[in-house]
Amino acid sequence: MHVSRTIRTRTYKCFLCIMDNKRGAFLSQSQAKHDLRNFSFYPAPENVGNINGAFYMPHHRYSSQHSLSPERNINHKLLGSIPESVTIVEVSPRDGLQNEKEIVPTAVKVELIKMLVSSGLPVVEATSFVSPKWVPQLADAKDVVSAIQGIVGSRCPVLTPNLKGFEAAVSAGAKEVAIFAAASESFSQSNINCSIKDSLARYRDVALAASNLSIPVRGYISCVVGCPVEGAVPPSQVVYVAQELLNMGCTEISLGDTIGVGTPGNAGIASLTAS
Repeated sequence: MHVSRTIRTRTYKCFLCIMDNKRGAFLSQSQAKHDLRNFSFYPAPENVGNINGAFYMPHHRYSSQHSLSPERNINHKLLGSIPESVTIVEVSPRDGLQNEKEIVPTAVKVELIKMLVSSGLPVVEATSFVSPKWVPQLADAKDVVSAIQGIVGSRCPVLTPNLKGFEAAVSAGAKEVAIFAAASESFSQSNINCSIKDSLARYRDVALAASNLSIPVRGYISCVVGCPVEGAVPPSQVVYVAQELLNMGCTEISLGDTIGVGTPGNAGIASLTAS
């Protein structure tokens, strides 16, 4: 489940989200143009540690570009980032079930999605059109999407890792898709078996096809603060991937703190400024 704090502008939304035990953020295209070069995103640990197998950064520090007095700066940190609303993006039918070893019947997946929608969730990510060889649990993606066509009142996007998956999703009736990139080269290689550059090339094809059909695309970026292999991830790398996804036409970008090492001090998402 993504719990997203939403800050609304005239034409789009910025999100700060928490994903189960992971933290991240959503960004989207803005009312004008957002200058990602001014993206204040400062991991500032001096070293990276590991306790009981849990990755952590022991020396989190606050960093800010705001030129406020000490008193006002404290108030800003406490109150300045309070959002106007909260959006929940539920991903358990896809992200939650995909690692389950025992195959969940299609009917159960469909019922889960319907129950989540009936609870009032505005977005429920239904499944992923990945190769059954890699994710057997989601081999029934087409059947799941076909079965939820009657759902109204909630968005039900699906993950599409490449053009083939996108075409299968559209054929099944998907109205919105998502693509998955990483800010860490090592994580990209281990998670989707290709480099960041190659993954972005794949997604350009998906985004173009989606644009031709007026289908919204949400972009995921994992490891925006830290990577289990590389440690702290340079903010410039996050900005690069985010800018590429924006240039493709992604309407939302999910910035994921995949291993849960972000703090208000080292993930200054709200400091993104408009040019």
